Amino acid sequence: MNLPDQPPTFRPPTLAERPWWWRLENSAGVEVAVAGELGEQRFASQADAESWVGEIWSDLAAEGVDAVVLFDGDRRIYGPMSLHA
Repeated sequence: MNLPDQPPTFRPPTLAERPWWWRLENSAGVEVAVAGELGEQRFASQADAESWVGEIWSDLAAEGVDAVVLFDGDRRIYGPMSLHA
């Protein structure tokens, strides 16, 4: 017996459902790995991604992130955008 696919609320979203993400970089432009909720976040829309980084940019900076670059899947949208004044 084949069961239907689980609804989205019961499975992690696919990369196609959340293609937007931020590359986190140090001052040299090298990608920075950040653990926990701050690392590897993915979003359903550009607005969601921008809202998220607007809310937690200071937390990212405290973890050693100097700039962010926005991607839609493999396509670079803009950046690097500094997290410093």
